[in-house]
Amino acid sequence: MLRFLFSRLGILVPTFVGVAIVAFSFIRLLPGDPVTLMAGERGVTPERHAQLTAMLGYDRPLPVQFWHYLTGLFQGDFGTSIVTRRPVLTEFLTLFPATVELSLVAILIAVLIGVPVGVLAAVKRGSWVDQGVMGAALVGYSMPIFWWGLLLIILFSGILGWTPVSGRISLMYFFPPVTGFMLVDSLLSGQKGAFASAFSHLILPSVVLATIPLAVIARQTRSAMLEVLGEDYVRTARAKGLPLRRVIGVHALRNALIPVVTTIGLQIGVMMAGAILTETIFSWPGIGKWMVDSVFRRDYPVVQGGLLLIAIVVMVVNLVVDLLYGLINPRVRAR
Repeated sequence: MLRFLFSRLGILVPTFVGVAIVAFSFIRLLPGDPVTLMAGERGVTPERHAQLTAMLGYDRPLPVQFWHYLTGLFQGDFGTSIVTRRPVLTEFLTLFPATVELSLVAILIAVLIGVPVGVLAAVKRGSWVDQGVMGAALVGYSMPIFWWGLLLIILFSGILGWTPVSGRISLMYFFPPVTGFMLVDSLLSGQKGAFASAFSHLILPSVVLATIPLAVIARQTRSAMLEVLGEDYVRTARAKGLPLRRVIGVHALRNALIPVVTTIGLQIGVMMAGAILTETIFSWPGIGKWMVDSVFRRDYPVVQGGLLLIAIVVMVVNLVVDLLYGLINPRVRAR
């Protein structure tokens, strides 16, 4: 298992460097001048502009800038925001719990609904249940997040008045953050109604963010189960008279979980992209909204560092998924 772990860790270093190159190059393709933004567009003399450019190191050749940037990354320095003058890593860690909370609830919804629904569609192959599940999955996958989010806001917040429109909790509740997770902090605060408010604010954005992963997981589970149900050992288990629930839950589902776990891991990256739209629509103060606001403010160090930090999160999740392969199927560890 350790050999399997080290082989996966060895892949992360070149991947990290590659992502750093992409982030470093991408930010320099965007229009605008960070030096002018820092100094203010009015009354910036050429001498002052040249002084700030030299101070920030932007007058150096690009390979030298990238080397300085890369060495800083390995020392934990992801840059400093031009607007807030705070370290990018500090801002990221402050806002990251909000995105994690939203993503965890969304992936929980997607897995708890998608896997059982996919199994049911595979067992009822060709029936109206199978066709209905796959049709709904296709609609959910094809639905644009921004349109789906606005539709739910109009229906449940505007017409029915069941859920809040935006934010993480009502303005009538205030307490210092302990964990950064609003559901946990609202419970720890002891304020009556705080948890219910936090939960109600989380419903719509988590459902919107979970829609596409749920559809993908359901379709992948159905496909994997259909392949496994045709194997000889499953037919043998059925021939022995084992209950259908045991055949599906013990013999079939465990072997079908490997591609499903792969899909779940890949959906984390999709959720990071979806969180940008979801958090913007619902004014959710997380990483996605932070990145969008930074682009509009042309806060280039935040955009550059944020892209890299999000990529690191995705890489770590993929590493965890690889390790789960070995737990689910020991044959993977021998490769």
